[in-house]
Formats: sequence, C-alpha cells, structure tokens
Amino acid sequence: MHTPDVVIHVTESLTQDQQQTIEGKLREVDGVIAPRFNKPHLLVVLYSAKKTTPAALLQAVTTQGYRAQLVGL
Repeated sequence: MHTPDVVIHVTESLTQDQQQTIEGKLREVDGVIAPRFNKPHLLVVLYSAKKTTPAALLQAVTTQGYRAQLVGL
C-alpha cells in the first residue's frame, strides 16, 4: 500500500482545540491514516493514495472555514 504524507499550511493561528477539531475531521476522510500538527500552522497527514488525494485533504480543512494551502506540491 502506498502511504505518502502531505503537509498543509493553515494560515490562521489555531488553538489546541481547533487543531484537534481539524485532525478529527480529517480522520473522517476515507484513507486518512494519521493527521497531526507538528508545528502550530503545519499539519502533516499520512494517507492512502488509493483512497484519497492531497486536494481532498486540503478541502477537508478549507470547508471548515480555514485558509490553507498544500506545501511542496
């Protein structure tokens, strides 16, 4: 199974509760294995490339009302 990760930069300053909410919403996306903030604005998401895409992961963040972009793509 191909399990890449993607980095998503969230523009807003987030509280720990907001970070946990975003991580929780990403866990609901089929194919997400492990979402985690490793810096206050940087979210790393390990996922199955057979089940989802970086664009879908970004959309899962932005539909919550946050401004974000993929890093390095």
